Amino acid sequence: MTDQLELFDVTIIGGGPAGMYTAFYSGMRDLKTKVLEYNESLGGKILLYPEKVIWDVGGLPPTRGEQLIQQLETQAKTFEPEIALNQKITQFERDEHGHILLTAENGDRHLTKTLILAMGHGIPVQRKLEIEHADRYEVTNLYYTVQELKTFAGKRVVISGGGDSAVDWANALVPIAESVTVVHRRDMFGGHEKNVANMKASSARILTPHELTELHGQGDKIEAVTIQHLETGDIERIETDAVIVNHGMKGDLSVLSEWGLKQGEWGLIEVNEKMETNLPGVYAVGDLCTHKSKVRLIAGTFVDGVNALNSAKLYIEPEAEKVAYVSSHNERFKEKNKELQTAGAR
Repeated sequence: MTDQLELFDVTIIGGGPAGMYTAFYSGMRDLKTKVLEYNESLGGKILLYPEKVIWDVGGLPPTRGEQLIQQLETQAKTFEPEIALNQKITQFERDEHGHILLTAENGDRHLTKTLILAMGHGIPVQRKLEIEHADRYEVTNLYYTVQELKTFAGKRVVISGGGDSAVDWANALVPIAESVTVVHRRDMFGGHEKNVANMKASSARILTPHELTELHGQGDKIEAVTIQHLETGDIERIETDAVIVNHGMKGDLSVLSEWGLKQGEWGLIEVNEKMETNLPGVYAVGDLCTHKSKVRLIAGTFVDGVNALNSAKLYIEPEAEKVAYVSSHNERFKEKNKELQTAGAR
């Protein structure tokens, strides 16, 4: 029975940038909104890179990940959506009215008319360094994320990886570390072209195609690493004070196929230009989805969210306007504008 559950117009699974902006826009469209997040706080994958500087959000100067999360969260709460944390959704079904019933691993249940999936690549888990006994150094100087850049000031840093975060960390650490060495299995790096070019032009030592093969240390600290050239087999020992590993993320999306969602390459959800999945009233946005015009930037996830929300609005209210009015003409902002004007006059 679902009659005793509160019914929402829109429920968003995922509290990263895509989910938070979609929640804000849902308020602009005057829909009763709930956000479900697996973690203890909102932020999504950016929580793993709070010091990373983000350059590609329109209208924002270079912004630390932690600050961007705070700003998105403040914006998301503009129209007071309900937010439920620690929600690992495991079951999807429909009640006798056709509404979607979601059940979390802890037993919580959520009832909604439409569902927007903003789960990224699933529950994010860092890929660990596959070297025996590497885990014993995790409490000292083996890092899988960078919480504070100053931790590495004046140190000899080895970075293993070649994606966006590895490149960004290298660029951020070059000015403050004694030395930065980047070890990557491939000759090509996966970061944005400009950032890769900046790294290559910096004082960072770049070793490709190499991989870490051994960690050396007395007690619980790494003092040196051994790297191996993947083509020649040549090895080199590098003295180091800190090792940062960024071998990407892995996430479990298997539950989506259990729900009957059509998935494409890498398990991503296939959607059309309206962000519709193959299930009625269910939409996907952000890193989770794939479509012909997909833009894999944070700004692109915002567009996904707007399109999905507009589709959800029309699913619930077929006679509604196709899009929201801009904020300068949107009735929902009139009172809030007055509040801001009053506060500014004090």
